[in-house]
Amino acid sequence: MKKILRILLPILLGGAILWWMYRGFQWEQVVSALTSDMRWGWMLLSMPFGILAQVFRGLRWRQMLEPMGERPRRVSCVNAIFLSYGSSLVVPRVGELLRCGYLSRYEGTRMSRALGTVVTERVVDVLLILLLTLVTVLWQVPVFVRFMSRTGMSVESILSGFSLTGYLVTALCALVVIVMVWYFLRRFHAFDRGRETLRGLVDGLMSIRDVRNKWLFWAYSLGIWVSYFLHFYLTFYCFSYTEHLGPMAALVAFVVGTFAVIVPTPNGAGPWHFAVKTVLMLYGVDGNDGAMFVLIVHTLQTALVALLGIWAAVWAIGSDKK
Repeated sequence: MKKILRILLPILLGGAILWWMYRGFQWEQVVSALTSDMRWGWMLLSMPFGILAQVFRGLRWRQMLEPMGERPRRVSCVNAIFLSYGSSLVVPRVGELLRCGYLSRYEGTRMSRALGTVVTERVVDVLLILLLTLVTVLWQVPVFVRFMSRTGMSVESILSGFSLTGYLVTALCALVVIVMVWYFLRRFHAFDRGRETLRGLVDGLMSIRDVRNKWLFWAYSLGIWVSYFLHFYLTFYCFSYTEHLGPMAALVAFVVGTFAVIVPTPNGAGPWHFAVKTVLMLYGVDGNDGAMFVLIVHTLQTALVALLGIWAAVWAIGSDKK
């Protein structure tokens, strides 16, 4: 029952938020947006950056495994990342274990060491996103002040634009994040299953110190997040109502959306839509246009993640047959 609920609850949460956002939505407008309003060239241009972000993550992961004597092939590390993200669309958060199992099966990598490097990866990513968030907030404070002074708007008037349901959804997402953090902190001891597992985790956490080329490691780390941002930002040029917003507006939406996907729904579906749409409205985008933007962008980017996951699964099946 726990396993079933662990799969169903995130899907139900994401579905509930999406239902609330798109109730009464004119769905026939989606066809019009895809066939006539949308500039597909920009969308296609953004897709390689989504692939590149995962490739960089796979290459960085291999770097972290090398100091522990693990030397999996680059293609296996990248495919493991593809499979990780693709599988998380079905069962949120299962990808971390699955990608370690992938390397263990096809490259003989020790599971405990791979898990330790995953922890290190998350620490590095959290530090980078917190730094990016700090820079974004400090950079955008003058923009918000000028915006309010020129329009005569106040914080109260902005907040009054959101309904009671909107506040409830925001509070619900925040509560889910708090509960998940508490849950994982309590269950962290599950990784400690014997001295060998603990030693592997410690080795993984310390692996960054022994990385052969630290400059390349940080270049990969920076490249991951630059690629993610470009994957998102270039989609602004697909639509007339977002093309003028500029990179800083996209950066704010990107940072807010990154925190929204912490809520455990498939690829952030629901919380990401709500968060990014809210930011777009703050920058003057109509609510219906914002809803259309997040629906199309998230759907197409999720389709890319699914295709990469299928590619990795097919590769694994081919390897088994050999």
